[in-house]
Amino acid sequence: MKKEETFKLAHPIEVDGVMTDTLKLRRPKVRDIKMMDQYPGDVEKSIYLLSALCEIPPDAVEEMDADDFGRISEKVSGFMPSAGRMSGF
Repeated sequence: MKKEETFKLAHPIEVDGVMTDTLKLRRPKVRDIKMMDQYPGDVEKSIYLLSALCEIPPDAVEEMDADDFGRISEKVSGFMPSAGRMSGF
């Protein structure tokens, strides 16, 4: 299984002063999930997690088109364990 995938944005965003239509997306680690839980609300959690996994600033995530945000969020949710498997620890 790949540790990193490329995600093509339908609507380019500016990241550190450069327009881009492609993001590298790594698989989440337990520390990412732990840090995400420190943020209030689902949107804030998603912004933090995408920022961490794509290694881009949170303000770049906030400028993302809603469609791209939804599609990349679905991709990330596919990486996450189901609640049932997590409860067995």
